Amino acid sequence: MNAVTTSAMYDYRQLTPEQRVEVVAHRVSRGFPWHKPPHPDFGNGWYFITGTCYEHKHHFREPNELTALQRRIFEAIAESHCECGGWVVMPNHYHLLIKLTDINLAGFGRAIGKVHGRSGFYANRRDQTPKREVWFKFSDRKIRSERHYWASLHYLVMNPVKHQYVDDPLAWPWSAVHELVAEHGPGWLDSLRRDYPLTTFGNGWDD
Repeated sequence: MNAVTTSAMYDYRQLTPEQRVEVVAHRVSRGFPWHKPPHPDFGNGWYFITGTCYEHKHHFREPNELTALQRRIFEAIAESHCECGGWVVMPNHYHLLIKLTDINLAGFGRAIGKVHGRSGFYANRRDQTPKREVWFKFSDRKIRSERHYWASLHYLVMNPVKHQYVDDPLAWPWSAVHELVAEHGPGWLDSLRRDYPLTTFGNGWDD
């Protein structure tokens, strides 16, 4: 898959007509919906979930808005009975590391859909834009190995730093990093940096 098809999830409208044809053909050839993030059924296991606001707009900037979005996401995780390994919420996207089974695979999609619906309704009522699209669905990537799990968790907790919201991941309140450091000890972040360096993790889909 070339650079056009890997990055086109978020910038489809900026592509040339020829590039759009290429993107759609690639998605159809793999059995994915034409213009939505794929949700293939890979079965039981851990998944790295990313929910992104449409066109990466920052719809949830205020602390109370981030807290409300975080609470709704927690409710979705509880409703679908998922085990959660990590989470982070930011003004225009969120990441989750969750364990899905045959029992909750479909239920999680419905529950997170409610999060998008309610938070989108709030943002549109606040801005008086009733028909604006706030969220761009969500994407999922199945964790392939133990190393992939820890690299994904490293990426998740460092995401506020990557996007330059803070200089220290512990300075971002809307993240599981505080509980994880309390659980694993003060040197845990340093061990992640040493043992699971991120290099190009997230390039092309979380820019």
